[in-house]
Amino acid sequence: MEILDVQDGTRVVEEIRQQGGQAHYTRVDVTDEASIARAADVIAQRHGRIDILVNNAGILSPRKPWMSLTRAEVERFLQVNFLGYFSVSQAFYPLLKQSQAGRIINVASRTYFLANPGQLAYVASKAAVMGMTRVLAKELGPDNIAVNAVAPGMVATPGTQAYSSEDDFNRVMNNQAIKKRGEPRHLAALVAFLASDDGELVTGQMILADGGGYLI
Repeated sequence: MEILDVQDGTRVVEEIRQQGGQAHYTRVDVTDEASIARAADVIAQRHGRIDILVNNAGILSPRKPWMSLTRAEVERFLQVNFLGYFSVSQAFYPLLKQSQAGRIINVASRTYFLANPGQLAYVASKAAVMGMTRVLAKELGPDNIAVNAVAPGMVATPGTQAYSSEDDFNRVMNNQAIKKRGEPRHLAALVAFLASDDGELVTGQMILADGGGYLI
């Protein structure tokens, strides 16, 4: 497993190795194409190909009415949450093409469906991810590469906890069909299925793992 992150990923690598897995960390800024290209070269030399690419870079911010947004703020969301996925997928496509069953799995957001006020920039960036997912599914199908998007509900990660209180998490949970707080493992299980042989004919899909919050 290759961990690409702008933040230090050595702790994650160590945890994987303690569980008997193999992992490496390379610092990558998804807004810097040179950084992405260097990582692709390193991984090409190390493995020769990749089978699964999970795009999960992202930024959040406090809610802000659209009339108060600046163009720079919107562009920043697009640069990280959408164009980062685009650039990484493009750079790693030659390595995915070497696989007999490649997978691209993009982490999107159910916020697109909810259209929460104050989250225009975030919603727009994730909507772009969904559009890219569907187009790439068609374009990369001849290479036997499946492309899907997954969308969690509100999960207690450092990113969401920075802008959300316990009351926020509880309110979201209570609005779900299944009254259970989302954890990273719930999304990880969905990603694992799409990456497995069992998911070989699933492509071009947007799948939610949010306890039915979208239904309410």
